[in-house]
Amino acid sequence: MRHNKKFNHLGRTAPHRNAMLANMAISLIMHKRITTTLAKAKALKKYVEPLITRSKEDTTNSRRVVFRYLQNKFAVTELFKVVAAKVGDRPGGYTRVIKLGIRKGDAAEIAFIELVDFDENMAKTPKAEAKKTRRSRKATKAEGENVEVAQPAAEEAPKAEEAKAE
Repeated sequence: MRHNKKFNHLGRTAPHRNAMLANMAISLIMHKRITTTLAKAKALKKYVEPLITRSKEDTTNSRRVVFRYLQNKFAVTELFKVVAAKVGDRPGGYTRVIKLGIRKGDAAEIAFIELVDFDENMAKTPKAEAKKTRRSRKATKAEGENVEVAQPAAEEAPKAEEAKAE
C-alpha cells in the first residue's frame, strides 16, 4: 500500500534523487526550458516552485536556503536577479509542463518544463476570444437576421453626415 507516500521516488535512492533534481533545477533556471520525462518534470515542478517563491524575497537567509538545495552560486544569482524580477507579481504557478509524446527507444513519455514568464511564444499569442458553444439552428438564424437589420442602419449614418455637411 502507498499510505503517506507523497512524492515520486523515481526509482532512485534519496541522495541520487536529490542530486538529480538539484541538477535539473539548475538547468531549468539557467536555460528557462528543459526536456525530460514526464515523471521527472512533475517531480521537478514540486522541487523548484518553492525555491522560486523563496527567491521573491531577496534576503541573506533566503539565499542560503536556496543555495542549500542548488549548490550552484551562478544559478542562485540568476534565480534571485533575473527570475525573481519577472515572477515578482505572480502568486504561484511559475512552471509549465507540456507533453511532447513518447520516446522512441523505451516509450517513455517526454515533456518539457519551462518557466512561464520566459516563454515569448505563449506571451505573444492573443487570449482565446470566446468559447464557441453549440447553438440550435433557430438561434443562428435569429442572429443572422439581427445582423442584416443592423447593417443598413450603419450605412444610413454616413448619408446623414453627408447631408449635414452640405
